[in-house]
Amino acid sequence: MEFLNRRAHFEYYFEATYAAGIVLSGTEVKSLRAGKVSFNDSYCIFHQNELYLRSLHISEYAFGTLSNHQPLQERKLLLTKRELSKLENKIKEKGYSIIPLRIFFNDKGLAKVEIGLGKGKKNYDKRNTIKEREADREVKRKYGV
Repeated sequence: MEFLNRRAHFEYYFEATYAAGIVLSGTEVKSLRAGKVSFNDSYCIFHQNELYLRSLHISEYAFGTLSNHQPLQERKLLLTKRELSKLENKIKEKGYSIIPLRIFFNDKGLAKVEIGLGKGKKNYDKRNTIKEREADREVKRKYGV
């Protein structure tokens, strides 16, 4: 099961991607498996040399009790120290952001987040992206590729 952040590739150019573990509670994992996740305006920040995911909405578990989680809480991401230091140095440069690209479950059943180091696109870049996408669709429709 995989959940994609489709808007991310429209808004950013990505230089590098990393697969990070994510710290979740039990009800969050159950909601993820049920497909109740939204990437709207989610991003990553550094706090005391640790990377956190903000504004990722994981809906409350329908069958949860008082121990249910908060839908918009910050979630810690797990990366190696080397990866964290690379990302922290890059993000200090102007225009770089760390954006979640997809959430997936690996072979062992653990929830992972693929994050990308991205630089924001300008409006004219977004128009070029739309033109390229429409040209590809036209070729596929015309030639059945």
